Amino acid sequence: MGGRTALLYSEKFLDYNFGPFHPLRPVRVKLTHDLIQSKGLLDGDSVKTTLPSAASEEEILLFHEKEYVRLVQKYSEKGSGLLDAGDTPAFKGCFEATSLVVGASLEACDKIMNGEFAHAFNPSGGLHHAHPERASGFCIFNDPAVCVNYLKTKYKVKRLVYLDIDAHHGDGVMYGFYNDPSVLDIDFHESGKFLFPGTGFPDEMGGSDAKGLKLNVPLLPGTGDEAYLKAFHKLVPDIVRGFRPEITLVQCGADGHASDRLAHLRLTTNTYKEVVSEMHNLAHEQCKGRFLLFGGGGYTLANVPRVWTVAFATLAGKKLDNGIPEPWSREFRKRTGEDPPSALHDKPTNDDPKTNGEVDNVLGELASYLAK
Repeated sequence: MGGRTALLYSEKFLDYNFGPFHPLRPVRVKLTHDLIQSKGLLDGDSVKTTLPSAASEEEILLFHEKEYVRLVQKYSEKGSGLLDAGDTPAFKGCFEATSLVVGASLEACDKIMNGEFAHAFNPSGGLHHAHPERASGFCIFNDPAVCVNYLKTKYKVKRLVYLDIDAHHGDGVMYGFYNDPSVLDIDFHESGKFLFPGTGFPDEMGGSDAKGLKLNVPLLPGTGDEAYLKAFHKLVPDIVRGFRPEITLVQCGADGHASDRLAHLRLTTNTYKEVVSEMHNLAHEQCKGRFLLFGGGGYTLANVPRVWTVAFATLAGKKLDNGIPEPWSREFRKRTGEDPPSALHDKPTNDDPKTNGEVDNVLGELASYLAK
């Protein structure tokens, strides 16, 4: 299935930078763009790079409270201050940096809804932890949440699906639309018993008219491709088809990949390819191909560019060989001081029977809550 695909990118994405000792390293976005480019994905007419502009304050206020936006502006000018309990420190220019991330995601919305592109990817986006009144988990403004309200207000979208596959529960989006029946929110993540933010359990199904439209799949540490994809295929396609969305949004955090520095799942590039492929098929089946892909977490630099390049290629309908171009490897080593990955794709992981069984238990819990 075809559809022109846009890559939103600016060198200014590197300005979203909490400092050299913070685990969220902006170079991962630059390395992703450069790997996508070096693999030839930007050649031809079906894929184009688009330079984004910053979101306006009015657009940011579609989700965030004015008092909080003022605080970000104040600390941004000052160049210091804590925007949450400590994980998300302010830095000089942080308001402008995070406004550009939001603006890139909103531009992706415009290009999709105007029919210029069927698909778009903002690798700097997916800042899903921020709440209306505060930052959280390295996220200053919540670009997916702003996009949801932007699509609803500007384009009168009445039904959209938001799938979040970051290892951390997308609490800012989930609770921001917990009572909203226009948003089907499905979130696969490492269980909150083991990982920040400690939320996202099967009994959290949505409130009032949205009950049954917020679905959480918490996973044990060590969950690999087999169990993850079993749960995904059992749950997602039928629910999405029943909901009949007008646009598909996917937060594609790479921190579920094996050996991530902050999370403990054992996924490989195979899971990301399979999930994006299935959501791509559903988007063409259900909503004229409209598909917005965000970045998200990811803290091992050898993983993130590979995961997102594979995901982007899948979205764009391109096949990739397993090679890592030597010029990119040299750039990786120079920018990170680390050894580059030796191959683009991974071998699938073998699953622990315990995680397979736990996935069945979680799906059983979900089914029982849905039946009530």
